[in-house]
Amino acid sequence: MVRTGLREWWLRPCGGREVSRLALPLVVSTGSWTIMNFVDRMFLMWTSTEAMAAALPAGMLHFTMLCFPLGVATYVNTFVAQYEGAGRPDRIGLAVWQGVLVGLFCIPIFLAIIPLAPWIFRIAGHSAELAAMESTYFQIISTGAGAAIIAGALSSFFTGRGDNRYVMFVSVTSALLNVALDYVWIFGRFGFPEMGIAGAAWATAVSQWYRVAAYVWLMHRAKWERTYRIRAGRRWDAALFGRLLRFGGPNGLQMLVEICAFTLFLMLVGRLGKTALAATTLAFNVNSVAFIPMLGVGIAISTMVGRQLGRGQPDLAARATWSGLWIAMVYMSLFAASYVLVPDLFLLGHKAGANPDEFAQVRDLTVVLLRFVAAYCLFDALNIVFVAAIRGAGDTRFVLLTNLLFCPLPVVAAWAGITWLGWGLMACWVLLTAWAMSLGMIYLGRFLQGRWRTMRVIEPDLPLNGNGESLSDATPTE
Repeated sequence: MVRTGLREWWLRPCGGREVSRLALPLVVSTGSWTIMNFVDRMFLMWTSTEAMAAALPAGMLHFTMLCFPLGVATYVNTFVAQYEGAGRPDRIGLAVWQGVLVGLFCIPIFLAIIPLAPWIFRIAGHSAELAAMESTYFQIISTGAGAAIIAGALSSFFTGRGDNRYVMFVSVTSALLNVALDYVWIFGRFGFPEMGIAGAAWATAVSQWYRVAAYVWLMHRAKWERTYRIRAGRRWDAALFGRLLRFGGPNGLQMLVEICAFTLFLMLVGRLGKTALAATTLAFNVNSVAFIPMLGVGIAISTMVGRQLGRGQPDLAARATWSGLWIAMVYMSLFAASYVLVPDLFLLGHKAGANPDEFAQVRDLTVVLLRFVAAYCLFDALNIVFVAAIRGAGDTRFVLLTNLLFCPLPVVAAWAGITWLGWGLMACWVLLTAWAMSLGMIYLGRFLQGRWRTMRVIEPDLPLNGNGESLSDATPTE
């Protein structure tokens, strides 16, 4: 009976097999990015504890800068999915290029922020040595910030249609390029000077522009030109750009609020000392091995929800979400158990090239922090899956409002506790764990409420498609 139930769950439309088929290339894609960052931090740990500790706050500040435009540009994925489901592939190329324009508009802004980096890290209260490394890392990776936005929009052409093999190819090759450049530029191999944390930053920037070049080359293949109007769509469309800002704007602001809170949390932890910041960085680095690949499952769910809503099938969209949740929960449970039972397994790479005396202190603290990670990572699965589902429908304002209300709470509490009550690292992590658990339950409740079932982001009164068919008669493109 159990076997029959599992077989039905696996084979039914929008069941386990369909979600897995769509999600697996994205899990590999996001996983490769995780491995790249993991190796990046590991190499920096081999150079010095300070270098590794500096990379996370600087990287988080950089990502904070990217959040709003990246959230807008990558929301193209939902437009592509709903246009595909509604039988309007001729609108897809135009939608993708609206996201690309977001990245192009932001490049001068990103470059203008670079000179402010030393001042930003100085007022954070970090030591002079740490602040100097953070500034160097931030300033260099900012040269690839625009590329990250553009690549996010271009990748949506593939993810929104469920054609994720190409995203996997670009992500894996980009990660391999980054790791290779890390080795050469951090340690000074093959005639290059030893650049340390600056080399890690240059490797990241170069790999971002590689992603842009690879996606542009892949998109302009002849087989997609007629159906999706890739070249014809390379223009600004005021109405569609406005819709992208209307739905993608809250998505970007939500990302900005969440990452701002997380970045401020790291800045506060930095006040507790080098060892506390290094252990926190290492714990997050280890958890990224579990968390980041699940973002691929989230993208797959968002795509499937958007496609099924475009076809007028909200029940299938709900089924895809629950199928994805089971996959995410099983995956996260395995990692949660591993963080508690065999934490040193995840620290072997960092230990290999680090100073033994320095690493011993960081290791003992990291093992404790991984228990907190184990406690909240299942709630992270709820967060990823249900945010992806309601976001795929267009319910981005609820996600934004939730983050506006809840994200400041742990930051303000941690600041007050550290400043006035003498709180240490454990108290900060208790707050972080409670915050993650609360968000997971809130998004589960929103999904169960069901308002997302009637939402759409594409135009409700679409004209005839390219074949002269009405919207109700159009055949979805597979």
